[in-house]
Amino acid sequence: MDAFYASVEQRDHPELRGKPIAVGGGIRGVVAAASYEARKFGVRSAMPAVTARRRCPELIFVKPRFDAYRAVSQQIRAIFLDYTPHVEPLSLDEAYLDVTNDLKGIGIATIIAEEIRARILAETGLTASAGVSYNKFLAKIASDQNKPNGLCVVTPARGPAFVESLPVTRFHGVGPKTAEKMARLGIETGADLKARSLEWLAANFGSSAQYYHDLARGICHRQVKADRPYKSVSAEDTFLTDLADPAALVAELDRIGRHVWTRIENKRIFGRTVNLKVKYADFQIISRARSLDRPVADVGEFLQVGIGLLQSLLPPVKSIRLLGLGLSNLGEGQAPAARPVELELPL
Repeated sequence: MDAFYASVEQRDHPELRGKPIAVGGGIRGVVAAASYEARKFGVRSAMPAVTARRRCPELIFVKPRFDAYRAVSQQIRAIFLDYTPHVEPLSLDEAYLDVTNDLKGIGIATIIAEEIRARILAETGLTASAGVSYNKFLAKIASDQNKPNGLCVVTPARGPAFVESLPVTRFHGVGPKTAEKMARLGIETGADLKARSLEWLAANFGSSAQYYHDLARGICHRQVKADRPYKSVSAEDTFLTDLADPAALVAELDRIGRHVWTRIENKRIFGRTVNLKVKYADFQIISRARSLDRPVADVGEFLQVGIGLLQSLLPPVKSIRLLGLGLSNLGEGQAPAARPVELELPL
């Protein structure tokens, strides 16, 4: 979807159409999504609100309405399922579809993509962009190629040359740190990566060598997996003012953790690892984790472990801007029986 959250807001509030808007923000928040009018000024998602406003003084901040976004996402998901059961959601606004054997018997992926885009516009009033290719890696990159409201097709004949022209920063699995390392080694584009032998890649990138070797040639073996399992469930919050008081920090983490546990119960999943995220006032981020030899029993134990991780950092060396708590090493099905847990909160 094109600037999904912002586009929903502009659809539902005509007075915002054509104006630079950002979903999220607030005094201490970040941008969750920016309209294309705002992007012209360099406003991007995950940008601190103060930076966004500095770049675009006329920026209008809109409070998120996640219930509305989820409802639209469900509409779109229903459209996808008319064409294939093989739908792998990435988020509320993005998904992979395998249309090898499409339910309508259309037989041509490009036509299917165009029909889906037309239905999304007709049924939701929103535009979508699509990438069509022979594997997930190329389809993902192609979906961003002609945004907004565009379509890009990468055929098998075109695939290798298309990859050679791309910066490696756009490759799936090449994060900022890997991209920096590649740049130091003289690798900036797919062509640069392709020029390196598998042996050289193994010497410099270890177990990822074969994966990078294949990507540089337009090869990707990842399959579209419907109902992709969750890897983690978490939440975080940026405070209106930086906090240094241990009791206040524990109380905030307790509040965040209870919100996370409600989501965990609703999804009927369980996990063994509790993860803590701390962002200090100077934007330094640290994380802590503790894994149990069994699933976390209940909200009491979840909070006990999370607060224990936090207390190892208290009193803080500097004031704290954000806290986050999450659960990973997940499984699905019947959660373990709850056990009594004593939870001590500082007074």
